[in-house]
Amino acid sequence: MRKKTFVVKLTDEQRDQLNSMLHKGINSARKLDRARILLIAEQEKEDKDIAKIIGVTKQTVSNIRKRFFHEGLESALNERPRPGAPLKLDAKGEAYAIATACSSPPEGRTCWTMQMIADKLVELKYVDSISDDTVRLRLKKRDKTMVV
Repeated sequence: MRKKTFVVKLTDEQRDQLNSMLHKGINSARKLDRARILLIAEQEKEDKDIAKIIGVTKQTVSNIRKRFFHEGLESALNERPRPGAPLKLDAKGEAYAIATACSSPPEGRTCWTMQMIADKLVELKYVDSISDDTVRLRLKKRDKTMVV
């Protein structure tokens, strides 16, 4: 067996915290898997064995060990922020979308549609382009369920 570069040594307090997390069941499945990985890794099992037991890849086990070793327990348990595309709609555009959704619909219509709001945002140059689904998600985040 090859000597591990990132050895997991938990304090009694950390071990108790991990066991408590596993028994309460109020955390995400990923976080619980990470807790199990750390508890098993402390028993000096190989990454491939841990991966098989938990149902993750060997690389995941290795990454969790490494993060625990370098950054500590909290970093090993919690997900890092994921990069994503920047929001197309800024606060001003979002406010306009909300105001539009709450205003009277155009003549001949009974309500605003997401596509109509998206088209209005492009027409007024709040954005270059935007999908109706992006508008829906931004309004949903603001709990504006009255828009059809």
